[in-house]
Amino acid sequence: MDDGRWIGLLADGAEVERLWTGAVWSEGPAWIAETGRVRWSDIPNDRILEFDEASGETTVFRDGAEYTNGRTVDREGRVVQCSHGRRAVEIEGPNGPVTLVDRWAGGRFNSPNDVVVHSDGSIWFTDPAYGIDPSGREGHPGEREYGGCFVFRFDPGTGGVEPVITGLVAPNGLAFSRDESLLYVSDTGGEAGEETLRIAAYDVASDGLSVRGGDTAGRTFARTDVPASDGFRVDEEGRVWSSAGDGVQVFDEEGRTLLRIPVPERTANVCFGGEDGRTLYITSSTSLYRIRTRTTQAGRPV
Repeated sequence: MDDGRWIGLLADGAEVERLWTGAVWSEGPAWIAETGRVRWSDIPNDRILEFDEASGETTVFRDGAEYTNGRTVDREGRVVQCSHGRRAVEIEGPNGPVTLVDRWAGGRFNSPNDVVVHSDGSIWFTDPAYGIDPSGREGHPGEREYGGCFVFRFDPGTGGVEPVITGLVAPNGLAFSRDESLLYVSDTGGEAGEETLRIAAYDVASDGLSVRGGDTAGRTFARTDVPASDGFRVDEEGRVWSSAGDGVQVFDEEGRTLLRIPVPERTANVCFGGEDGRTLYITSSTSLYRIRTRTTQAGRPV
């Protein structure tokens, strides 16, 4: 592990700790402050798991979850998640999931993958085609009904949904910069060495409804050393903590690598959590890991 303590990234003596194993492909972690648990998906096993920080126990939150993937917690404390199986973005309610949006321009989405909530309450999400792959590993085989793989913005107030980015090959993880002036999106639509494997950055329009300049304005923010960046989070100092093929890679606001954290398995996603918000939880293939940091997620309630 690179020694990043001098820039205040990791706690003294911090090491990667495996908390649980037994999944096939772990994804979509989110810290649920109300319960003190990390919730994440084991997509091929079609279940949602939870790790209880207090007890150290992992339990099945939901079986037959319709291949959920990325999730986040909105400002009301509700879990917003992506369902490959239902081809929808939904709220995980007390009586089960409730669909928010599942189609655009008369066609169903492909398989919503990751999601972030803007401070204005709008929900932005990526829609690659991994969940409708013929293998059925991460969803139900199907067809692209609107013909692309876009990034969408959904307004829960009006019910309107519109594409904001249409030029990426396979948009995957996404996050806003700490002041919401930028939208970062990872593109996982390629093979090792291809230019498509990157985190792209887009300037968000001043009204928060779109990105300025459209698809042509997206610029390469960073690339992970081992492809590819999948899911990521932005911390309180604006740094991007990204999954990478061999662990976690941390970038400053200019896209320069500050730290690499090796993880024994292929890493898919991360989230900050814990009582003080300074634990980084890492979903990697069969397992859930964590490491203590000196930072927390941008916009975390205090």
